[in-house]
Amino acid sequence: MDEARSMSRLRWRCRRGMKELDMLLERFLERGYAELSEAEKGDFDALLARQDDELWAWFYQGREPDDAALERLVNRIRENFVL
Repeated sequence: MDEARSMSRLRWRCRRGMKELDMLLERFLERGYAELSEAEKGDFDALLARQDDELWAWFYQGREPDDAALERLVNRIRENFVL
């Protein structure tokens, strides 16, 4: 899949049922995604497969994912992109 198509697909997947999550994930995609390793990009894909209530709890309620790779990514996003 070419880069532009891949980013378009990711941008679409960043659209969630909650405006705050939409804004957070899209901001990360635009400003932080390019810095990820290939493995971390896979983790971001796995993150986007999770339910909105889980994402909300991780980003806005301080809960931690049960997966170590997702925990590292969530913490990175929290530290740099949560307003």
